[in-house]
Amino acid sequence: MTEGVRTSLNQDAGKPLAMFDDLPDGGLLEVEAEVDGSAESLILHRDGDRVRAWLNICPHAGRRLDWAPGKFLQSKDGLLVCAAHGASFELREGACVAGPCRGDSLRAVAVDMVDGGVRIAGE
Repeated sequence: MTEGVRTSLNQDAGKPLAMFDDLPDGGLLEVEAEVDGSAESLILHRDGDRVRAWLNICPHAGRRLDWAPGKFLQSKDGLLVCAAHGASFELREGACVAGPCRGDSLRAVAVDMVDGGVRIAGE
């Protein structure tokens, strides 16, 4: 396990979090999943043929990043912007590059691609 990467305890190997083809390149999608035994809101981000996932929680104040459920702000430079306090996150590693939590990072959640679907790693 990579340090700082959360994995799921969800034993349901059913439905994927999302289908890869339904997530536009560069797009952000909010999904709900069980992570470490708790229901969590996740952010999925597609970058080419890769999908990354993070908890939908700003490290600055512990609030959701979306301004409305599933609605995210992105800067003209492609940064994810926290709707509450303006913290800005790059989307390769989830690092905060501007704002009140500069130097912190979003909490990564390991995901895999299985049969065209995005799943919590190990499911």
